[in-house]
Amino acid sequence: MSTVVAQSLHVFGLRSHVSNNVFFFDEQIIMFPSGNHCVKYNVDQKWQKFIPGSDKSQGTLALAISPNRRYLAVSETVQDKPVITIYELSAIPCRKRKILNNFDFPVQKFICMAFSPDSKYLLTQTSPPESNLVYWLWEKQKVMAIVRIDTQNNAVFQVSFNPQDNTQICITGNGMFKLLRFAEGTLKQTNFQRGEPQNYLAHTWVSDDKIIAGTDTGRLFLFESGDQRWETSIVVKEPTSETKNLGVIQESESLIEFPAVTSPVPSYEQVMMTSSHSQLSLPQVFAIAAYSKGFACSAGPGRVLLFEKMEDKEFYRESREIRIPVDPQSNDPSQSDKQDVLCMCFSPSEETLIASTSKNQLYSITMSLTEISKGEPAHFEYLMYPLHSASITGLDTCIRKPLIATCSVDRSVRIWNYESNSLELFKEYQEEAYTISLHPSGHYIVVGFADKLRIMNLLIDDIRSFKEYSVRGCKECSFSNGGHLFAAVNGNVIHIFSTTSLENISNLKGHTGKVIREMSAFDVTYTAVVISHSGRMMFVGTSVGTIRAMKYPLPLQKEFNEYQAHAGPVTKMSLTFDDQFLLSVAEDGCLFTWKVFDKDGRGIKREREVGFAEEVLVTKTDMEEKAQVMLELKTRVEELKMENEYQLRLKDMNYSEKIKELTDKFLQEMESLKTKNQVLKTEKEKQDVLHRERMDDLLDKQSRELQDLECCNNQKLLLEYEKYQELQLKSQRMQEEYEKQLRDNDETKSQALEELTEFYEAKLQEKTTLLEEAQEDVRQQLREFEETKKQIEEDEDREIQDIKTKYEKKLRDEKESNLRLKGETGIMRKKFSSLQKEIEERTNDIELLKGEQVKLQGVIKSLEKDIMGLKREIQERDETIQDKEKRIYDLKKKNQELEKFKFVLDYKIKELKKQIEPRENEIKVMKEQIQEMEAELERFHKQNTQLELNITELWQKLRATDQEMRRERQKEWDLEALVKRFKTDLHNCVAYIQEPRQLKEKVRALFEKYVQRADMVEIAGLNSDLQQEYARQREHLERNLATLKKKVVKESELHRTDYVRIMQENVSLIKEINELRRELKFTRSQVYDLEAALKLTKKIRPEVSETVSSEDLPSVPPTMRLNVQEETGRIIEMQRLEIQRLRDQIQEQEQVPGFHPLAGMQLPCPQWRRFKGPDQVTPSGETSPASPEGVPCACPGLTLGCNPDHTSLSPRPWGIWDTGRIKVLAHKHVQLSA
Repeated sequence: MSTVVAQSLHVFGLRSHVSNNVFFFDEQIIMFPSGNHCVKYNVDQKWQKFIPGSDKSQGTLALAISPNRRYLAVSETVQDKPVITIYELSAIPCRKRKILNNFDFPVQKFICMAFSPDSKYLLTQTSPPESNLVYWLWEKQKVMAIVRIDTQNNAVFQVSFNPQDNTQICITGNGMFKLLRFAEGTLKQTNFQRGEPQNYLAHTWVSDDKIIAGTDTGRLFLFESGDQRWETSIVVKEPTSETKNLGVIQESESLIEFPAVTSPVPSYEQVMMTSSHSQLSLPQVFAIAAYSKGFACSAGPGRVLLFEKMEDKEFYRESREIRIPVDPQSNDPSQSDKQDVLCMCFSPSEETLIASTSKNQLYSITMSLTEISKGEPAHFEYLMYPLHSASITGLDTCIRKPLIATCSVDRSVRIWNYESNSLELFKEYQEEAYTISLHPSGHYIVVGFADKLRIMNLLIDDIRSFKEYSVRGCKECSFSNGGHLFAAVNGNVIHIFSTTSLENISNLKGHTGKVIREMSAFDVTYTAVVISHSGRMMFVGTSVGTIRAMKYPLPLQKEFNEYQAHAGPVTKMSLTFDDQFLLSVAEDGCLFTWKVFDKDGRGIKREREVGFAEEVLVTKTDMEEKAQVMLELKTRVEELKMENEYQLRLKDMNYSEKIKELTDKFLQEMESLKTKNQVLKTEKEKQDVLHRERMDDLLDKQSRELQDLECCNNQKLLLEYEKYQELQLKSQRMQEEYEKQLRDNDETKSQALEELTEFYEAKLQEKTTLLEEAQEDVRQQLREFEETKKQIEEDEDREIQDIKTKYEKKLRDEKESNLRLKGETGIMRKKFSSLQKEIEERTNDIELLKGEQVKLQGVIKSLEKDIMGLKREIQERDETIQDKEKRIYDLKKKNQELEKFKFVLDYKIKELKKQIEPRENEIKVMKEQIQEMEAELERFHKQNTQLELNITELWQKLRATDQEMRRERQKEWDLEALVKRFKTDLHNCVAYIQEPRQLKEKVRALFEKYVQRADMVEIAGLNSDLQQEYARQREHLERNLATLKKKVVKESELHRTDYVRIMQENVSLIKEINELRRELKFTRSQVYDLEAALKLTKKIRPEVSETVSSEDLPSVPPTMRLNVQEETGRIIEMQRLEIQRLRDQIQEQEQVPGFHPLAGMQLPCPQWRRFKGPDQVTPSGETSPASPEGVPCACPGLTLGCNPDHTSLSPRPWGIWDTGRIKVLAHKHVQLSA
């Protein structure tokens, strides 16, 4: 066999879905199931002892402890077969007493059990579809009775014995409440269900014939002898946002009394399946426990109600509420207390209440605390520490500290201490954690979550992340032996990171290793393996929850030790650095620590040169906060010292005044006592005289009374003796009379019976003859006659029976009266004997009184001696009083002198107080002013920083506006100069108005000179403006982005705990930047549209129009062209008429003040460059209209016109636009700014 031995030391975990999963063994020790063990845990000393499960066990289903706390019954499934093991708890260690595994009836598993009150019988309930209730005499492994409880596959949740009767049993379940009684080897039902069936989850006996039961709809029923007597409903209101309370409980008065034992808990999964149809807002009563003042019951998630007995009635009302506290470390604190209480039990002294919940947690509360917190709900506390509530997926340990790190599917990370068996740190997250690794120093951990891989600091009171990697679904991670590297698995890729630089330094892909050796697992599957650091031991975890210890290298034969550990597949195993402890976790949510031994003494005797480190990580902000708190506390201590000194001075003054008053008071009392002493002396002398006189009177009276008593008692004795003789004669006569009456009654009874029998026999013969005749006469009425015959016989029998009972009753009465008389004679004899005893006692009393008289005479003599001694003592005390009066007189003189000094000192103290008090008030006022000024200074600092930012932004805006203003001024000056030059050139051109050809050339020259240059200026200016606007917008956005980045960096450094919120803000900022970019893009498109609308892109567009017109011109048929000479003549004629009209109009307008003739001057069309002579026509092939008011243009259907405000030219349909001053041609390609 293997020489490697492992011994279980401690377990961190609970299996809450085992029926009756927590109970008290004694006042300090509780028992609960964990893994595949039953654990005895000492609450005060924190040690654990284990009762391991059976070999090849597949898990514990139910527990039951006997009322005398000597036996424990465990229901298990071993190799798919049910087994009940009964342990003797009083033995050390606990040993198996009986094993019930041979059954003559079909059974899959036992779901609940209960011991009888005398612990001799065991009640077990099997699961559906059999649903058999078995009544065992377990010591002899004998089935006393068996009955099928249900035929509809309904779940049974609890069975129990009457706490005072071994033969009465109660069963509750879904739709059933049954009372059974064991009699004559069978179990018979004694009640009948009435009303609508309920889903009863728990029950308990409250007296010999009363049971309280709870349902999945929050209702409590009281049954008496199987009949419902009372009903109480627990209604939970919806929680509000302000109070966040679970609800207000409304119930009627409950006729409930004290039950004996706690109720075992039903299977949580069964209850949730059977109650899925019920409303979610109704509380479910999973457990009921009782104590001397009342009982406790679970009332929905996270809540327990206490009911107490009323003083004047036999009723119970809700007295207090106990809640499960909110866990601040939870990822959702508002939901952390929403866990159902599955089992409860009170300690034997009823000082402590323990509860287990659906999230595998154990809570406790001291009942005295519930009495203190009246009006407000009390709160549970963790019995040990918060435990994992789901499968544990990660496990690791370190070198420098005795720490264990675990992670679970319950989204929590926990740090345990295997040296002190306690929980160091605990935190829950939003995502599930798949794997965890602990740095050898014990200061860092790497955790693989569903979305990311995080490396975290283990602070003194928190687990804080400082780096994240986008490695999704990491199932394995580990630090290197030295801790300078760590690896994480993502699919088939292993990422290796540096712990110092936190960078990915390498990636490993694929697996090309070959299997060197295979070893049989012997009917199980190995799920975890670990080899010791010494290389001499190996431990493996199996799929059935066991752990195998074997030597390494592996032996060829089947040599290993197998230990029962978990109730599910083992997920992870680890050994500490010194190979002293083995750690294992599994899907049942339990963490086991094992002590490793080697019979050869090799591999584990590694002595530590350096002890475990005690250093912890603390952030700078936490240290600063604590230093600030310490400073505040120090100042507070100093203030309290000053205040206490001041209060002490006040008390000294008060006490001195009180001492003075007391001295005066005592002096007065001494004088009054002197006078009283004199009065008492005189009264004492009077009392002495009276006492002598009374003593003489009492002696005379006593002698007379003694003589009278002797005479009276003698007379009474004679009378009583005579009465006794008379009563004795009377009793003899009465006895003879009663005997005679009994004889007479017997004779009369026998005679009456003979007469009745003869009478009825004759009558019967008559009836038989009549019946025979009737049968012969009428055969059809045979049945009716037979019925009448039967009725008559029954009536006669009844009469005979009545007469018989009547005489028997008389006989019984006579016998009773005879016995009563005999008793009276016995009483008289007793009275006679008692009277004789009284006479003897009276004689004894007389003798005692004589002895007391002698004693009293001796006492009187001793009192006279005491009086003489007291007189001498009074004289001595008078002398001492005179001496003390002299001394008091001297002390009074000294006291007067001291009072003078005291008066002076009091005056000085008052003066000093008057000086100190205003200074103290000034100090307080100055402190308040300093605090206000500091707050105001902080506010000013914030305002200054904000104003500086605003000033920088305003300066930048001002520079931009100055530059823009300079550009606009320069542009304005250039345009003014251009307009002046254009005016002069246009004025010079007017001189050739009589010569069309020269006019045409001049106008063309003007067009080439001004129009193209203006376009270039406009386009260049526009492009520069656009670039500057774009640069300004970009600079503004970059500046905003830079400030936002700075804010993000500062906030991430200061508020790492608000990481999620900052991420959301970053997302919103990115959205804002995208919106700004879209707005910029939109503004650019608007600028481009405005340019198109304002004809700023005319340099590109004329080329497009030229190409279009040039492409369209060849398609014009040549027949549409007119004669060139006719066209030229028309143009010349039209120009002459127009010039004449304009001259007339100019003369008229010169008379108008403020008129500038050049403001509405006619502009040339850019398309005129294409004219080669008077023979040009419109692009449509038609000649321009020979209007006397217009000049022909090659552009289709447009003329050039001036806006009414004389600021710019705009497109207008072909023709003349009369502005009121001058008529000009409009064209879509020309724009002129005033």
